[in-house]
Amino acid sequence: MVLEDQAGILVQGQTEGMNTITMERGLGLRLAAKIAVFLCIIIFLYYGSEQIVNFFAFQMWPRHVDMIIYLLFSSAAAYVVLMAVPFMPGIEMGILIMMMFGRPGILLVYLCTLLALTLSFLAGSHLPPRILARVLDWFHLDRARDLVMDLAPLGPEKRLHLLLGSTPTRVVPFLLRHRYLFIAFLLNLPGHAFIGGSGGIGMIVGMSKIFSFPKYLLMVSIAILPGPIFFLVRDVMR
Repeated sequence: MVLEDQAGILVQGQTEGMNTITMERGLGLRLAAKIAVFLCIIIFLYYGSEQIVNFFAFQMWPRHVDMIIYLLFSSAAAYVVLMAVPFMPGIEMGILIMMMFGRPGILLVYLCTLLALTLSFLAGSHLPPRILARVLDWFHLDRARDLVMDLAPLGPEKRLHLLLGSTPTRVVPFLLRHRYLFIAFLLNLPGHAFIGGSGGIGMIVGMSKIFSFPKYLLMVSIAILPGPIFFLVRDVMR
């Protein structure tokens, strides 16, 4: 009788173990499928942005003079959208405008970049935390989801204290204390389109609610200067 009970317990344990392994495999497959879908969307958006850039990239001839103003502002509007939306590489459009229109285009790109990053910040600051929590939950990022919900009812100072207290390493508190310099570095980091692009960075900064908007605006206005300065010097030295 005892042997039968032990055998039954052993079989039950094996069955539960197999069920757990099956559930973990199913969860991994679903997560992989979701990541694949997300990457496909990013690739599609990237390809679409390239088509927009190619649409505006054509040789300017004297017969196109009447189209210059229309082309300048329409390309600037497309650039603002591409820069403000996460994972959209709008830098190609900005480079195209600066090369095609010279100094006026350089100034326009600078102002449009400032506008785009302002819009992404404001969009992130007004985005309900539950939407971000749902996205994180969709990717099965449970700890990140719980952190977002814990931060939701807190003010900026309490958010910062909670983040500083919940990080086990010294690197994250250092980055949080120097968060404006860190964001300026990310905005100028080559290949930052893979972490959301300038629009994604601005949106995340706004969603965090630990950044003062005037300080953010000042930081962005300085951080985005290297590109326009490079093209301005290039234009002067011709």
